[in-house]
Amino acid sequence: MIVNIIKIFAPAILSFFVGVLLTPPLSYYLYKYQMWKKKAGKIAPDGRATPIFNELHKDKEVGIPRMGGVIIWSSVLLTIFIIWLTAVLFPGDITRKINFLSRNQTWLPLFTLIAASVVGLIDDWWEVSGRSRYISGGLSFNKRLAVVTIIGLIGAAWFYYKLELSTIFVPGLGDLDIGWFIIPVFVAVMIALFSSSVIDGIDGLAGGVMAIIFAAYSGIAFFQNQIDLAAFCAVITGGTLAFLWFNIPPARFYMSETGILGLTTTLTVVAFLTNSVLALPIIAFPLLATSLSVSIQLLSKKLRHGRKIFLVAPVHHHFEALGWPAHKVVMRYWVISIISAVIGMIVVLIGR
Repeated sequence: MIVNIIKIFAPAILSFFVGVLLTPPLSYYLYKYQMWKKKAGKIAPDGRATPIFNELHKDKEVGIPRMGGVIIWSSVLLTIFIIWLTAVLFPGDITRKINFLSRNQTWLPLFTLIAASVVGLIDDWWEVSGRSRYISGGLSFNKRLAVVTIIGLIGAAWFYYKLELSTIFVPGLGDLDIGWFIIPVFVAVMIALFSSSVIDGIDGLAGGVMAIIFAAYSGIAFFQNQIDLAAFCAVITGGTLAFLWFNIPPARFYMSETGILGLTTTLTVVAFLTNSVLALPIIAFPLLATSLSVSIQLLSKKLRHGRKIFLVAPVHHHFEALGWPAHKVVMRYWVISIISAVIGMIVVLIGR
């Protein structure tokens, strides 16, 4: 038990400090080469202008670098490498047990994190360099969606063919074997979480919410005796907290696509590895609310001749438009995240 606890918390702490140490050189590079949007504002998913959002954030999007998410995935990657290398160079019972890189628990989430983060990095680069031909900057939505779908198909195939997993746990009922249908379900969940990436919109919001969610899944994996996966989730939490240390208002940089894209896609893998995907809407309720608010807004504008439900979507910007200070929105989201994560953990653990 003690070894397992150390195996989870020690890498998390290491990941935090690695992220903190990586920040000064990355921050220097981002500011030196002005890795920020050259023009403030964005375009809504339906192609219309967003005047309220642009007014709220006209002084925030220009002059603050993007690509801060590099801190998260690079600290995770370096932490895993350091622990793996230590086990190779100094073989022994302790170093072997601390190493949490394993085929059945961490290969797939690690691959997903790095693959999606690199795609996000390319998107961010296109946006800050002004090379994109799209109004919103970066890669087009369809291209990012295609990449997420491909990653989802790879992950689903690994689940079904390599890990031979095809069940979904229904709280109170047990495991439901859905066979090959696990593949489209996996892809659908990953796309749904991809749609929630718009939560990255206020200083500290996405970082705090994602750290809480992955901490909850670390606890779930621990109680399921998936210690390697628990350690992996804890390492992501540590790296995200390192990013959050510098993203608390006023933010030194933004997470942007290279951070949020990797985190949301990896969350899909973790949810399926812990067989708790049906509890995901509870554990990740802020992500669900964010995604739904955008869908509801678009649907309302289409069916009600341009009339809106929210002043601006996603819903966290609606609260800003109502006059809430950004820090109040962020901290209340953190509180809701903690409560929903705890409720979700209870549903998963007691449901079994």
